[in-house]
Amino acid sequence: MAGTGPHGRAERRSAGELESEVLATLWATADALTPAEIQAEIGGGLAYNTVHTILKRLYDKGLVLRDVDGRRGAYRPAKDAAQLTAEAMHEALDRGPDPIAALQQFVTGLSRQEEAALRDLLGGNGP
Repeated sequence: MAGTGPHGRAERRSAGELESEVLATLWATADALTPAEIQAEIGGGLAYNTVHTILKRLYDKGLVLRDVDGRRGAYRPAKDAAQLTAEAMHEALDRGPDPIAALQQFVTGLSRQEEAALRDLLGGNGP
């Protein structure tokens, strides 16, 4: 949610932050939600038009699907959070000049639990 700045005015959330909030709201339910339902769930004085604009951006990016029910549209995520995160990780590796070095840096920063999960996924339970 947006907080207040040093002069008592509401701080604006970035489009990326709003997109993340909308996606999190959609991921939290199995049902498709209308813009009004998403607006009510997020709260914080967010205008209906802002929610609708964010949904349009997410739709244009292929991140949400629109279900048409009569005259009102409801939205649901096109991908779950894990799929979206995995895609972002692949894109990040593809952007760099040395994806192996980037992957090595990433792996050295894993927690013990994450490292154990990665080893299990790769089929080795080494030391």
